[in-house]
Amino acid sequence: MTPEKLEYIILLGLLIVVGGCMVFTLIRAIIGPKIGDRMMAVNMTNTLAVIALADIAVIADEGYIADVCLLYAAIGLLSVAALCRVFISSKRHGGDKNDG
Repeated sequence: MTPEKLEYIILLGLLIVVGGCMVFTLIRAIIGPKIGDRMMAVNMTNTLAVIALADIAVIADEGYIADVCLLYAAIGLLSVAALCRVFISSKRHGGDKNDG
């Protein structure tokens, strides 16, 4: 077995494991039960998507996918920060009592 083939098998295995973890975090985001749990699950799904994109960039040997990966990570960070700000301000102003 050549080192290139072994590298491909390892990276493909990583992609499969990350995909499975993404399924579990998406299930967690759907079932909740609290809004904080859902936000953490969405953040974890975003992190796993960045890992998957980086893995695909290495497998395909394409540099532009790494740029997309960095952009997606930045957008994910901003979206989670915005969600946290909305959640905190709604709690401060007496938002929904069922959120946590």
